[in-house]
Amino acid sequence: MKTKIIFITLLTIFMSNIQLQSQTKGKKILVAYFSHSGNTRSVAYDICKKVDGEFFEIKTVKQYPADYNTVVEQAKREQKSDYRPELKSRLKDIRQYDVIFIGFPNWWGTYPQAVKVFLSQYDFSGKTIIPFCTHEGSELGRSVADLKKLCPKSHIQEGLAIRGSAVHNSDQRIKEWLKRLKIIK
Repeated sequence: MKTKIIFITLLTIFMSNIQLQSQTKGKKILVAYFSHSGNTRSVAYDICKKVDGEFFEIKTVKQYPADYNTVVEQAKREQKSDYRPELKSRLKDIRQYDVIFIGFPNWWGTYPQAVKVFLSQYDFSGKTIIPFCTHEGSELGRSVADLKKLCPKSHIQEGLAIRGSAVHNSDQRIKEWLKRLKIIK
């Protein structure tokens, strides 16, 4: 009986992978994210597994403070002054990707300045961009509108906002969202 359950589980995983490959066949997917507390990283990792994408972390050279209130105030100052933090690394070639998931914590109603720097470094013309964020009540805020301004020649898809406290129970919401986007079956 135990062997039969293991076989059925493996068969289910195998069939899920076949369905995923048929939906994303011929499309190269990137899951790029910036995370401060680890919540956005967790969601990005889950998405990456489900869409068979490549993983890229947007990291700043100068690390943000760990204290929540301090980082919130810093984020506010950065937005007001349009500060552009230096990033640790770059992608070699964005042209190889068709679909780019971009993840971030919502800071003051939009994505952090580090994400703005990342988006400003490449030409996303003709690319499909799919935003996702973690938040503590403001959902996607104005990030989608800001994304459309920064990447006007891209195809911006429906975003996903997950409350930070719900990140570890978000698997089903992520699956449903990816199904609506027709990324997975």
